[in-house]
Amino acid sequence: MARKVFFSFKYDDVTRAMVVRNSWVSQGKEAAGFIDKAEFEEVKKKGDQAIKNWIDKQLEGTSVTVVLVGEKTCRSRWVKYEIEKSIERGNGLLGIDISKIKDFQGNTTERCGEIPKGYDFYLWNKDDGYSNMGKWIEKAAKDAGK
Repeated sequence: MARKVFFSFKYDDVTRAMVVRNSWVSQGKEAAGFIDKAEFEEVKKKGDQAIKNWIDKQLEGTSVTVVLVGEKTCRSRWVKYEIEKSIERGNGLLGIDISKIKDFQGNTTERCGEIPKGYDFYLWNKDDGYSNMGKWIEKAAKDAGK
């Protein structure tokens, strides 16, 4: 079954998030929740409701939300909104620590936390996310009855 997955992350971690997204897309899967900085700035200028509308639209047709947790994810009100909306929709939910994926400068960071209790949480590097993310996503979908 083809899965459309929403990826939730703080834009500060976009280079790390792209590693995860690209591994998913390279396997022929569909990803939502990505926007380039210029587009996001345009949406942001229109206010909070415009951002919420964009998020809601991106969540349409998805069955699982993957929260990519980096250094500042825990302080992002939009990630919190995406998690709340995903739970409301009944999406499967899981978290992946992306803090140890190197950015373009070769740097890593510390993770700020995890995701709400009761959902699976994985470490991209240590748990071999490239090879296992599909299994993690299917487990989250099954746990949610999707």
